[in-house]
Amino acid sequence: MKLDSSEVSGKDLFKKCLSKKTPVFLAPMAGVTDAPFREMVESFGATAVVSEMVSSESLVRFSKKTYRRIADKNDKYLKIVQLVGFDPKNMAESAIINEDLGADIVDINMGCPARKIVSNDSGAALMTNEDLAVKIVDAVVKAVKIPVTVKIRLGWDNEHINCISLAKKFEEAGIQMIAIHCRTRNQMYSGNANWSLINELRDVIRIPYLCNGDIKTGEDAVCAIEKSNATGVMIGRAALGKPWLLNQIMKFFDTHEVIQSPSLEEQFCIVMKHFYTVLDFYGELQGIRVFRKHFCWYSTGLSGASRFRETINSADDISFIKNCVESFYEGCSKAAL
Repeated sequence: MKLDSSEVSGKDLFKKCLSKKTPVFLAPMAGVTDAPFREMVESFGATAVVSEMVSSESLVRFSKKTYRRIADKNDKYLKIVQLVGFDPKNMAESAIINEDLGADIVDINMGCPARKIVSNDSGAALMTNEDLAVKIVDAVVKAVKIPVTVKIRLGWDNEHINCISLAKKFEEAGIQMIAIHCRTRNQMYSGNANWSLINELRDVIRIPYLCNGDIKTGEDAVCAIEKSNATGVMIGRAALGKPWLLNQIMKFFDTHEVIQSPSLEEQFCIVMKHFYTVLDFYGELQGIRVFRKHFCWYSTGLSGASRFRETINSADDISFIKNCVESFYEGCSKAAL
């Protein structure tokens, strides 16, 4: 959501976001939802976009790399920063740092299933320690004036589904919105997301909650809302290579009509705009390396994608890369005739 030119508090902007008929948020994704990608998604239209997760421990140690992941006060959209960690004090201090730097909302990660995160008692591991999870929420909520949200999973495994009980405790501690990835930690990203398992939350909590997992189309989003009773949806991996997807889903909620994706010619322009934004953000050498995964995602399903990826993944000259991308999309256009 673009910010108005007038001074508006993050709390008011958050309320405005949630007043939409069906909010559509971009999920935080490590190594993906950096500032350039958030800017691309926002340029097409989205209710809100969330930063990649930021380590609270690294932030309080003033890691330069970590600081680059947080929201910039000059960003022209609602600034939501996701924090991950296991220490209530560090999480609270990190929240204060982000508030001082211009964040409108702080989100707490309690859903990341990655081994290196849960082995540090962070992310989804916090769902196995409800007392610590609540202490972290309480510390962060009390530390800042801006809204605090949280992202969780259904539970650790099928025998320990505790998202409902945790959601109630989080609301009591002052959380203002919950996003739920409808898989357990042990599922990681396999199997199907079970949207129906969070249906009863509507009768348990008063705060809004978002449904996340396996939402790839407007039809998926409508089905997820019907089964989960959620306030809105959060889109993650389905947006890789499709920064326009969230806007398509938002329009489907309004019209129930499928909005066509950009033409191949338009996609070429989108890719190059994103590429140059990444170069400006990271610098030429690192920017090229960072963008290789995006070239792979953008080319998924297109004619000649395999050969294109082989070429682009070893390229390190900007002019060559531009010509390579241009030739690829021209070839795709001809193949589509």
